[in-house]
Order: sequence, then C-alpha cells, then structure tokens
Amino acid sequence: MTLNVGVIGVGMIGQDHIRRITHVVSGARISAVADVDFDRAKSVAADLPSAKALQTGEELINDSEVDAIVVASWGPTHEEYVLASIAAGKQVFCEKPLATTREACERILDAEVASGKRHVMVGFMRRYDDAYRAMKATIDGGEIGAPLMFHSGHRNPSVPGHYTSDMIINDTCVHDVDVARFLLSDEIVSVRVLTARKNSLASDHLTDPVLFIFEMAGGALVDVEASINIQYAYDIRGEVVGESGTVELAESNTVVVKKNGQYGGRVPEDWRERFIRAYDTEFQEWIIAASKGESTGPSSWDGYAATVVCDAAAEAYRSGGKVSITMRDKPDLYTTGGTGASTGTD
Repeated sequence: MTLNVGVIGVGMIGQDHIRRITHVVSGARISAVADVDFDRAKSVAADLPSAKALQTGEELINDSEVDAIVVASWGPTHEEYVLASIAAGKQVFCEKPLATTREACERILDAEVASGKRHVMVGFMRRYDDAYRAMKATIDGGEIGAPLMFHSGHRNPSVPGHYTSDMIINDTCVHDVDVARFLLSDEIVSVRVLTARKNSLASDHLTDPVLFIFEMAGGALVDVEASINIQYAYDIRGEVVGESGTVELAESNTVVVKKNGQYGGRVPEDWRERFIRAYDTEFQEWIIAASKGESTGPSSWDGYAATVVCDAAAEAYRSGGKVSITMRDKPDLYTTGGTGASTGTD
C-alpha cells in the first residue's frame, strides 16, 4: 500500500519534506499540496508526478485522495490544521510547535483523547538521530547509573536578520527541551535563564549567548547553552552525567584527518547537514505507522509539554527569576512508555 500524503505549507521545510517523501523514503507519495501562496503551491505540484495544488489546508485535509497530512505551515496555523486532521480521522505529522499556546495545545489533547486514539506525531527529529538514540539506550540500560545532570549545547554559526531573542527559546532551544525529556524520561518542573556577556558578533537587538537551567521532577538538573552567533559551525553538544559514569554525543564526522602535525574533522555547516539522517528516519517511521492508521514517536503530549516549558522559559527570561512549571494531568492515551515523556520510539 502506498500512503497518499498531503502537505500543508510548501516553504523551505515543506519542500524539503516533499523531496524526502518523493526521493528518499519509501511507502508514500505526495498526492496534494496547499499553501497560503497558491501560486507557489501550483509551482511545487507541477514538479510532482501525482500531486494537485489545493487552495486551502481544510480542502486538502478533507480530500478523499489524501490519507495522511504533513503540517509545515506557519506556527499559529497548526492548531486548526491538526484539529481538522483529527476530526477527519487522518494521521498527521506536525512540525514543531504543535501549537503556539498552552490553551491551543490543550484543545488538541482534548480532541485526540475524545477520538480514542493517537493521530498526531510532532516533528522533534532529534529523537531519531543515531547518536541521541545511543545515548538513550545507554541511560535506560543503567550503564551509567541514575542520571544526575544533562549538559546540552546548541550553537548556531549565525541567524537570519528576522531572528529575535524570543526565538532562542521557541525555535532553537525547544529541541533541547524535548531531548532532555526524552533522554531522562521525566518532566521539567522549573526553569531559570541566565545571560552572559554579550557576544560582540551578535546583532544589537539579540541577547546572545543564553544559559537555561531546568530542574527535572526526579531531581536531575539540565543546563542548555544557546549560542547563536558562534561563527565556526553548527555544533550540537550533549553529555549526561550519571552516578557511575557519563555518556556524551561523539563528534558527528566519521573520520579524523591527521596532517602537518595536526588532526581534525568536519563540523556540520547547518542543521540540515547535522540532522539529515534523523529527518529521513523520522519520516520513514511515520509513514510505516501512518499506513497502519497508527501514530508513534513524539506525541501531542510531548508537543504540549514543550510549549508549556518554553512559555515558562520566556517568563523566566523576562523576569530574571526562577519560574515553576505546572501541567495538566497526563491522559492515559499518552502513558505508553510509563513516564511523563514518551520514551524510545513509541
């Protein structure tokens, strides 16, 4: 069976997912696309063998020739498209954020719970990265004892001109928030935000770098360094310190070059290079599950938790104080894995 996928939002990330579904992974094809810019949707559809351009996301969701939906549109539109997909009984892959407010995320949770099954997978691709999965297996296998601290580094060489300081939280470190919950199988209960001496390479309107300190419900501490004008490359760091050992991300290059009395290797240029395989694995696993009418991977609960934590981090950034985080009771629908955060690949 070939899964007919409709894509809402055919900007940069939407077109990259179309490329991936068409040329990289198996079991699916693009049957329809929609975008607020209808001319762009028509242009994208013209390059696909079996796709049509539709004027609205709602029209795409309700099209009988669309089995599953990818939502890659502007963040504030996610709620309406995800809710419509659930109402239509279709599986939906939603790029982060699940929705831009706690209340919107809760409406999605309520709709999905009322439907009686999971329909939504949220695009937290780091969970599909081989290195993070190996870290997760090491922690869950008890090789380093109980985790005590997680040090995470998120370093961008630069950011575009439209980037604002609040995007450090909602667009950049949201991935670190999710991967902390994933690795430690626990929820975040408080956050503090510290700012360092300003990087002279950053634009005047940006606060850079920023340090986030999260407390987990089980007592572990997480610090996230966000540097968005580090210049040298796109560098993702991570180390979990346990009671009896540590596990950390290795360098992402596969070889070490030695010459002229030195050694070194390549550091990724951007997020596409660093996580391209993770994106491919993410979509292959989504297609396999969606073809069975199932949803695996990061859930609506994970999307909700990330939004709540990022909201609290924004408040801590503005106030300079410690902000406690509270969440609603977790519905039984999302308890697979037995913890607040979805674990493994479920």
